[in-house]
Amino acid sequence: MTQVPAGAKERLRRHDREIIALAVPAFGALVAEPLFVIVDSAIIGHLGTPQLAGLGVAAALLMTAVSVFVFLAYATTAAVARRVGAGDLQSAIRQGMDGIWLALVLGVAVIAVTLPAAPWLVEAFGASDTAAPHAITYLRISSLGIPAMLIVLAATGVLRGLQDTRTPLYVAVGGFAANAGLNAALVYGAGFGIAGSAWGTVIAQCGMAVAYLVVVVRGARQHGSSLRPDVAGIRASAQAGVPLLVRTLSLRAVLMIATAVAARLGDTHIAAHQIVLSLWSLMAFALDAIAIAGQAIIGRYLGAGDAEGAKQACRRMVQWGVVSGVVLGILIVAARPLFIPLFTSDQAVRDTLLPALLVVAVSQPIAGVVFVLDGVLMGAGDGPYLAAAMLLTLAVFAPVALLVPSLGGGLTTLWWAMTLMMTVRLMTLWWRARSGRWIVTGAAR
Repeated sequence: MTQVPAGAKERLRRHDREIIALAVPAFGALVAEPLFVIVDSAIIGHLGTPQLAGLGVAAALLMTAVSVFVFLAYATTAAVARRVGAGDLQSAIRQGMDGIWLALVLGVAVIAVTLPAAPWLVEAFGASDTAAPHAITYLRISSLGIPAMLIVLAATGVLRGLQDTRTPLYVAVGGFAANAGLNAALVYGAGFGIAGSAWGTVIAQCGMAVAYLVVVVRGARQHGSSLRPDVAGIRASAQAGVPLLVRTLSLRAVLMIATAVAARLGDTHIAAHQIVLSLWSLMAFALDAIAIAGQAIIGRYLGAGDAEGAKQACRRMVQWGVVSGVVLGILIVAARPLFIPLFTSDQAVRDTLLPALLVVAVSQPIAGVVFVLDGVLMGAGDGPYLAAAMLLTLAVFAPVALLVPSLGGGLTTLWWAMTLMMTVRLMTLWWRARSGRWIVTGAAR
């Protein structure tokens, strides 16, 4: 049996320690974020069905608006991590402040659009006459918290770039607890109804933004970084974020097309699809935690000029992705008798759900590698390639998915199309990783 050299074993252990130290807290923070909406839903649900329906419409619009700007976290992580690797903490935090200022500018712009357009947006989303007033109220109040939400994204990117995923976890948990307490107090204690829930969420989000800013400002003062807005730096942050914006919009388009196709298949299929998509998203949180670790680690290695270290870290994280995907796939299959009854008692939905769920389980190892390589290339600042690859993936997926109803396929066929989408992503990302063209060393790409 071939023996692994002691030095190689130590490198693997070092990579494993780094991945675990960054990925585990990142996973906790990722899971905490959707709990905001779950708490709001649980509290508002007791006010009545129209209020809950209004929340559903408003929350979907808000989450779409915020998710579009997730590049604030991704691009900032890569840029800051590179400068950390280069040993220039002053420049790293300065780069992070540029991202935070960009987040503030974008947040104000979103408010300027959302406040007057709220009735139109709610109507376009198909809200009923009874739900629309509640949706408009929640959307207008909650939009005031969007600058804070975007600042949280950018500041999270700063801390991840600084190799700190624990602070985002603590802030996310604190924000969740504050949101739950404020919502209960304002909705029931003060009797503000759905408006109270919106204000509670805004206050909690602003508190999270303040907590992040305290940490970042302290670091800036410690390392002598300027806190003033720098137009050139903000512009550079925006330019770095554009390709990742294209990538994110293309991915959102894939998910929207899949949901639209499922809706055309009938109520049973769309109900089952919603359950499968929820579980798929939950699996994505676990895999995305490894990708976040990849962004921070790869950026640091490249910033330090250590191309070989970046390659080794990439290989190790791919192995983590494969193993994690296999484990998640097995868990889906093994636990299906436990969680399926939690979602539905309709036998028709269960019968439709099960084969599609098995397709998701089989595809998890593919997803594991895709998420990891996505994170590696983000950490390398390879945004233009990621944008092009995702556009290609969308071009392949869209016609295949749209043909599913006309060819007599059902939900399982649709999820095979989703697996095709992930396979195309795997092929494009794997080719890029193998080419080595993503390896550009230095404090800036």
